[in-house]
Amino acid sequence: MSNKTKLIIPTAALIAVVGVISLSSTEATAAKKSMEKCYGVAKAGKNDCANVSKTHSCAGQSKMDGDNGEWIYLAKGTCSKLVNGSLSGSAS
Repeated sequence: MSNKTKLIIPTAALIAVVGVISLSSTEATAAKKSMEKCYGVAKAGKNDCANVSKTHSCAGQSKMDGDNGEWIYLAKGTCSKLVNGSLSGSAS
């Protein structure tokens, strides 16, 4: 096998992986457009990201059920149908 052939195979594999990652990123962006942040309905430890009061910046860090500063992504139009669901959060 020539040196040129040895280089082509890993390069082709890398291009395939980058293509899959790009596709996944595009799909995630499209999915988020049909989603909305819903505050006040996340269970403890089930929030999607940082809270309003900025006491944490990670998913899964909420300490209590229904905290008005914690949010989860839901399909657009769902949040307003839930008890305590709000499209804007408030610091606790």
